[in-house]
Amino acid sequence: MNQYRPHTFVQAATTARPVRCLIIPGLNGSGPDHWQTRWQQCRDNCVRVDLGDWESPTRARWVTAIADAVTEADAPVVLVGHSLGCLAIIWWAARARSAERTKVLGAMLVAPPDVGQQGCDLRLLRFAPLPPGPLPFPTLVVASADDRYASLTRSRKLAQDLGATFADIGRAGHINALSGLGDWQEGQALLGSLLAR
Repeated sequence: MNQYRPHTFVQAATTARPVRCLIIPGLNGSGPDHWQTRWQQCRDNCVRVDLGDWESPTRARWVTAIADAVTEADAPVVLVGHSLGCLAIIWWAARARSAERTKVLGAMLVAPPDVGQQGCDLRLLRFAPLPPGPLPFPTLVVASADDRYASLTRSRKLAQDLGATFADIGRAGHINALSGLGDWQEGQALLGSLLAR
């Protein structure tokens, strides 16, 4: 088992202020071997947002849960979403009040699924179509070359639509527990670079 090594996302790079890292999982949550769970378990500043029903998501409920977590955070926030959690973040940003959005230093959206892909899980359609326009904070979209839930082309287009930076990490599946990433050092470095902007 890889040992967790803290990275620069522990503090905002330019301010030395503590950062609250809000973990936003996707369908079925993130299991014990998922990098999101590893980050949460090993860092006091990482908190998993309980979105409600993990198996049968409701967009309104998930967006409200993110809003509550951002409002209650005791420090500037970075949002770290995986899969459907990324789409919930996009919806939250479209609906959030200005005071909520200004608490967010940035968002890392890892393996966002393509809701327009033929044969996608019908539960994803509850989040479609995505609201238009760029996100109001620095954003990084991270994608894999062999993710069956979204092609690189579609992931790159999503990043463009969001006004986000795009990172292709090669062949890593859905960037989940099955990808065997452990505590995902590359992801920590990517998040650190986002916060260093």
